[in-house]
Amino acid sequence: MGWRLALRPYVLIVPALLLTCGILYPFGLGLYYTLFDFSASKPQPDMVRFENYQTVFTQEAFWNSAWVTVLYAVGAAAVETVLGVAVALLLHRSTIVGRVLEKILILPLMIAPVIAAIIWKLMLQPSVGVVNYLLRPFGLGGVQWTDTPTGALLSSIAVDVWVYTPFVAILALAGLRSLPTSPFEAAAVDGAGWWYTFRRLTLPMLWPYVLVAVIFRFMDSLKVFDIIYALTEGGPGDSTVVLQIRAYLEAIRFQRYSFGISYTIVLWAVVYLAAMVLVKHLGKIQRKAAEAK
Repeated sequence: MGWRLALRPYVLIVPALLLTCGILYPFGLGLYYTLFDFSASKPQPDMVRFENYQTVFTQEAFWNSAWVTVLYAVGAAAVETVLGVAVALLLHRSTIVGRVLEKILILPLMIAPVIAAIIWKLMLQPSVGVVNYLLRPFGLGGVQWTDTPTGALLSSIAVDVWVYTPFVAILALAGLRSLPTSPFEAAAVDGAGWWYTFRRLTLPMLWPYVLVAVIFRFMDSLKVFDIIYALTEGGPGDSTVVLQIRAYLEAIRFQRYSFGISYTIVLWAVVYLAAMVLVKHLGKIQRKAAEAK
């Protein structure tokens, strides 16, 4: 009986070890391949060490994709955060309408992002799309939503916002319902207005929950592929070619495997550094929120 108890911790850790190996092995193999010039035209590659990374950072296409990725991630995360918190504040009021909307809110999350992008692609068609049809009485029926660089990027961000704003709203709503009531009761007794209460009490205590949502959405937006590829395929031109799509084009379409993997490794490094900075900031915000409570 004693040896079974002693063995139990090691047995319980086996699934975690298998999962870790399943993650690290393909990552390490991909990192190893970036040291070669493996491609469809060169099945017997030569070691080029860090030449692939040097080529990536000296390409104008990389910096264009990096800029588009940052614009997309910052824009999507910012809009989703503002709208998500606003929706959470509205649903926090215990009304019948609020409870019904709370159930409907999760519907976009139940749709695969690529399916949502295809639906919106049809809706945004200039000639037969329902969006231009609804805007036609207001003189805005001829908008080319995804046929211009700016319009394509904004349309992609709008689809992302439609899909993932409920995620932010649910996290913010959970945070609102977990806040202590005594500070708000004291503020009401003192005659504090809504804006003062929100700015001085609600937001400082809610900010850790909001920042968790920001971290998830910002990191996910940096890695976006499905929404943009289904909606615009990176076009027009390369105006919506984010780093993930650039890696796909290099590795799959152009069949330069090692070079394409180098893009994914660079993207991983960017996401990892961004996560480290945001998580460190989250720790500081959590300590301030705990002091406010």
